[in-house]
Parts: sequence; structure tokens; C-alpha cells
Amino acid sequence: MTPISVPDQDVRTPVRPPRLRPGDRVVVVAPSGPVEPAHLEAGIAVLRGWGLDVVPGRHVLDRHPELDHLAGRDVDRARDLQQAWCDPSVAAVICARGGYGAQRITGLLDWDAMRAAGPKVFVGYSDITVLHEAIATRLGLATVHGPMPGTAAFAREPRAQDHLRRTLFEPETVREISSDAAAGLVPGRARGVTIGGCVSLLAADLGSPAARPSAAGGILLLENVHVEPYRLDRSLTQLLNSGWLDGVAGVACGSWHDSGPYEPLRAVLRDRLAPLGVPVVEELGFGHCPEPLTVPLGVPAVLDAGAATLTFEVPALA
Repeated sequence: MTPISVPDQDVRTPVRPPRLRPGDRVVVVAPSGPVEPAHLEAGIAVLRGWGLDVVPGRHVLDRHPELDHLAGRDVDRARDLQQAWCDPSVAAVICARGGYGAQRITGLLDWDAMRAAGPKVFVGYSDITVLHEAIATRLGLATVHGPMPGTAAFAREPRAQDHLRRTLFEPETVREISSDAAAGLVPGRARGVTIGGCVSLLAADLGSPAARPSAAGGILLLENVHVEPYRLDRSLTQLLNSGWLDGVAGVACGSWHDSGPYEPLRAVLRDRLAPLGVPVVEELGFGHCPEPLTVPLGVPAVLDAGAATLTFEVPALA
């Protein structure tokens, strides 16, 4: 068996929020792009079918008066998120969808007040990567990289729904992820704390006050959608040139859905990541793909390129 590589410098393990239980109140917010009412209604019906008390954020269906790519004004999107987080009756804050806009609100949130409110479950992916990173660095909490109820696909993807539900309610049942297409791109085994998300957002957020200063010691999750090889190259090169990837323990790649043939992307991944000398696993089935798997961020995990698996040493939630 290949020895597990453990880096000298390790990402501090965040606190895991409590798991959800039937009857818990959750609030659905739109920190980024605009939400279609019909998609949100169908997604909320799924969450309510799990026994959750689902409350839409006050501005979840807003649209910015001038910028069509935003779900309402920055101050309103930030206020919905902060009010939900600071409400003691709320157990989880779930993002309706991604798009673009999360970067615009990280500086508007009162992180001290959110820290004082205690841990909550936080769910989302794509543009929400920025908030996952900010919650990890500012609040020291683990979060959930998973499908969102305001997207067109959520209500018609039962396997993705079930994996998210089990992660939220029965996290001990989903301690390992892989897929039929998963394979080791660079050999080895490594242990670290899961971090990351959408690669273009990680690169775009470098240097911001809410961004993680380094990936050192982490098992880095990477994925994206509609990405051409040169764009992936540019994001990875920016992360490399900044030194952000120095000391990373391993890299777990998800989906590159709707990005054209995979071989040119694989070539970029190998070219940019193999020189790091750490295990890399490809096609693990999370991110912008049909029936995406849910992945906890901020938990210790083992990445095994030989077995093409990512195994969480503790459940996603306490």
C-alpha cells in the first residue's frame, strides 16, 4: 500500500455544525445570480419532503434593477444571508443557486455577528465557493459543497437529492466518494482537510480579505463548467504563480461538464498539477454535472489515487 503523505503544514480543521433533523428550520437565500421562481418552488418542495421547515429569504427572488446577472442589490443579498445566519431558530442556510455575485457581498457581512451566532449548516457550490472559503477563514466552520434547490436540475435528480439528504441528516452513511469514471491522474495517497470548489472562483478571489491565504495541507477540490483548456490553464497557473498551491496535500478533481472533449482538459491538469508531486484523482463526480455528489469542506480526508476515492475520516456534520 502506498504510504500516506502528510504535509508539514496543515490546514486547521474547522468546527463541524450539527447535522439536520426533521422539523429544523432552514432558510434559502440567493447570494449570487437571479433565481427562477418555478425552479425554486420545485426545489423547496423537495426540501420540505425531507421534513424541513423551509423559509425563503425575503429577497431570494429579487433581481437587480440595473445588473441582470445579480439576484437583487448587494446589500439585500448580504442582509438575507446575515439575518438567516444570526437567527437562532435557523439550523441551516442553503443557497438557491450560483451564477455570479458572492464576491460582491463578502465585505458587507458582519462576520463578528455571524461568529457570535454559532455554527450553522451552509450548502452551495459554484460561485458559492467564495462564501465557503470566507466561512472557513472567518468563522472556522466546515461547510457542504452540494446541489442547490433553485437550479433547474435539482428537482429532477433523485440520486443527487439522496446524497445531499444523507449528508445533511445521516452523514455517517456517506463517508466516501468516487464514480465510475474516477481514476488516479497522479499516483499516491495523502491526508488533509478538504478545501476548494470552483477553480475559476478560487483564482479570482486570490488576495481578497475573505480568501484563504494558502492551500497548504489541504485536499483541494477543483471543478468548473463551460471551461476551455486555456481558461483552466490560466486559473491553475494563477494559483501556482501566487504560491497558493505550495504545500497542498492532494487534489481531487470533480466535473468539467459542458467543456468540450475531456482529453485537452486532462492534459492541462496533468501539466499543471503533476509537478506538485502530490496525488491527483480525476472525475470524482462532484460539481457542475448531472447527479452531482455532495462533498463536505473542512473535514479531514484521505485521497487515494490508486483506489480513486476520497474518504472522509469523520462525518460531514456533527
